Amino acid sequence: MPTVILLIPLMNRIKSGQPQGSPLPARHHNSSFARCPHSAARSALRLCSALVALSIRWTFAILALSGCGQVITLTPIPTLTPTATVAPITGPRPLATATPIPYTPAPTATPTATPTLIFYTIQSGDTLTTIAGRYNVTIPALQEANGILDPRTLQSGTQLVIPSLNESEGSTANATPTPTPMPIATQNIYFSYPTSGGLLVLGEIRNESGDILEQVRVGVTFLDAQEKILAEGDGLAMLDLVLPGEVAPFTILFAETLSKFERYHIYPLSAVPAYVGGYYRDLVVEDLRRERERYESYTVRGTVRNTGKEETVSLQVILTAYDSMDRVIATRKIVPDHNVVAPGGETTFTAILVPMGGPVARIHVAAQGRRYAVNKRNEG
Repeated sequence: MPTVILLIPLMNRIKSGQPQGSPLPARHHNSSFARCPHSAARSALRLCSALVALSIRWTFAILALSGCGQVITLTPIPTLTPTATVAPITGPRPLATATPIPYTPAPTATPTATPTLIFYTIQSGDTLTTIAGRYNVTIPALQEANGILDPRTLQSGTQLVIPSLNESEGSTANATPTPTPMPIATQNIYFSYPTSGGLLVLGEIRNESGDILEQVRVGVTFLDAQEKILAEGDGLAMLDLVLPGEVAPFTILFAETLSKFERYHIYPLSAVPAYVGGYYRDLVVEDLRRERERYESYTVRGTVRNTGKEETVSLQVILTAYDSMDRVIATRKIVPDHNVVAPGGETTFTAILVPMGGPVARIHVAAQGRRYAVNKRNEG
């Protein structure tokens, strides 16, 4: 700033046209200018011009910065220093550790007792049902152990192998059984106390399946007020072959009177699909008549006719009497006058029914027989 102030008089003098050789004011006059006025003036002029130009530049720069009201400080751009990336030190990869398999010891052989075989010789009147019940085995197990396809082919004197209880129960011995309802209904039940003592249970079963059944067995249980079993019994249906929708009577006799039971339960015990090849059912009951006798008994007469093309043997007639409430009050199985009937032939029968109650509302009669050819082959 002092330089600019000092140069202003000189610049004004030059601009006003004052000769270059004119002396400067006393304070600026020296011997150099006196001795060589022209050369000194020219040097001074050049020096002044340079100083003026330099002064003007700095003056405007200072004024510009002052006008902004703040001093701008240039911040140098920092030089980025590269950051070294340290790679992780990797060593040898560890091997996977195998999980040891638990040691399972070799199974220890468990000694199994060899079952003792039981043999039974069939007696006259035996059936698979009675034999199975005697040895507490199932009928299918008995059939499988002896290769029996048709139970009616059993012959007296034949030796049967009785399977053990475990074999008959199979692998489900320890399983919780899931009972499957049998397609058999019990109905029209009646209780009677004969004069000879005991309790007689009468009723009938109805085949509600689509199959022909045989060996239909019914059970009954009597309970007291504390649900304690007082007595149990069972019996077979009187018809050997029960067609779908057909009924068959049954009776179960208890030696004890059982007059104080709280409730009872009647249920089907067993039934198997029938092998119908040995049965003969082309039989019709005709001319049925009944006569009431003294002491409330009834005499029933009728005729059985063979409507088929084969001879029938072992003919039987089954009679059932019902009261007005359709309960079974009497039943009986008899052999007609002739138990062998040729094709187209007939035979008569007479039976006496003594109802356990009454009066009798109706009587139903059915007939059954066996095929002669099959029966002859079994006997041979």
